[in-house]
Amino acid sequence: MHLLLGKQVIGHGWNSMWAYEKRLQYPINIKKKDLRMAKLLVTQYGGSNGELAAALRYLNQRYTMPDDKGRALLTDIGTEELAHVEMIQTMIAQLMQNATIDEIKAAGLDSHYAEHKNALYPTDANGVPFTVSYFATTGDPISDLTEDIAAEQKARAVYENLINLTDDPDILGPLLWLRQREVVHFNRFSELLEEYRKKGY
Repeated sequence: MHLLLGKQVIGHGWNSMWAYEKRLQYPINIKKKDLRMAKLLVTQYGGSNGELAAALRYLNQRYTMPDDKGRALLTDIGTEELAHVEMIQTMIAQLMQNATIDEIKAAGLDSHYAEHKNALYPTDANGVPFTVSYFATTGDPISDLTEDIAAEQKARAVYENLINLTDDPDILGPLLWLRQREVVHFNRFSELLEEYRKKGY
């Protein structure tokens, strides 16, 4: 798997540069199969408070931030969220590795298997498919940053819920790391929101 890192070149127009590093942001090596946890963890892939929604939210909102600082922050965090999508995908794949049909049925994943076999597909923990209605872009920096702050808090809460549902250290390590990144993002968005309010945006 590759970590996707994005860098925006600010200056003469909008140029995007993407670089790949052949590693995840946090090492993932889950040794024990756990389909129940995979079924729950998928919500941070395709759920309303998950990483895919966050990445698309921020990478769309960046174009209507009023200055380079805001655009750069939304680009940096949005790109990092794509790396988090990859981490969640890796965790789900490892948790389901070599699952038998009987194990898939016992975990309540037979409907997923019928549609997708062992492939990853972005849904929440109830199997509801991802939709772009999970996020908004209003073009108003105060409204958008307020939504972003709330989104980071909700993602943090979901990670804490998931942490409470496992005692596997191979799962807990990445979940704790991802939870902490939500706190960092919350703080960065809060700082930018305060700055924009002072500037009268």
